[in-house]
Amino acid sequence: MSTLGTPTPLAVVEENIPNERARRRGARTIRIRGSRPGWIVYALLTVVFATGAFPLWWSFVIGSGDASSLRRPFTWIPGGNFWSNAASVVTNPAVNFWPALWNSIYSSFLIAAAVVITSTLAGWAFAKLKFHGGPALLVFVVATMAVPQQLGVVPLYILFAELGWTGQIGAIIIPALTSAFGVFWMTQYLRQAVPDELIEAARVDGASMLRTFWTVGVTAARPAAAMLFLFTFVGAWNNFFWPFIVLDRQNPTLPVALSLLQSNYFVDYSIVLAGVILATIPLLLLFIFAGKQLVSGIMAGAVKG
Repeated sequence: MSTLGTPTPLAVVEENIPNERARRRGARTIRIRGSRPGWIVYALLTVVFATGAFPLWWSFVIGSGDASSLRRPFTWIPGGNFWSNAASVVTNPAVNFWPALWNSIYSSFLIAAAVVITSTLAGWAFAKLKFHGGPALLVFVVATMAVPQQLGVVPLYILFAELGWTGQIGAIIIPALTSAFGVFWMTQYLRQAVPDELIEAARVDGASMLRTFWTVGVTAARPAAAMLFLFTFVGAWNNFFWPFIVLDRQNPTLPVALSLLQSNYFVDYSIVLAGVILATIPLLLLFIFAGKQLVSGIMAGAVKG
């Protein structure tokens, strides 16, 4: 019982709630306003964007010109021959453009999907399963990234030649089904994104380890897996060194096929760069439609949970 005129503790709390809300709202507003970037940040971002976009625009300008474009002073204005140059690339019998495009899409998608699956499984094992030699094995996997690809080209080619796989698209898919970077990335992400208490709660509820991985690990790993898929797809799409060695002209990927445009005595760089633009368009479309997943995956990996 309280005396007359003396507010009860409940009344004091209810009276202070609006003031507390106003204080938090003001603090939140000050924090957001203080974190807004200034004109220097926007200027630096503009410079970075212009630097990255200039090679693509320069390729489009030359690819829309003719054979004498490089001998004229540089201009920022594209010519009117892009579609005719692109048609010359597509209809060139030595390039095999459409089969090469399908080989690039097919192989890049399979490689990216396989890397995501194997990296997520291995990352879950390294991050959340306790077994003897786990940390040492992870160090060994990461150390393999220091080995240059060129060192394994000769024995790998001999192996596929003995299997009779040279000239076949499987010769570039099989060696790329796993990725040391993907394993390291998913391990670090799952360590931060999935608390051990959540796994223990799932096991208490009767879920098996595989069920726990599917319901907890895969759900939490989606942003990082999307980022890994995009970067692996781009890397497989642009890969030239190993496909150029193991594939032939009848069954190439797109970068290998476009290299045949400059195998003649006279190289028409307007047609070559028109082919480069055609090979870049699918990647631009991929980043446009999947850019949100890419940004969320990068930000999720940068924030510690």
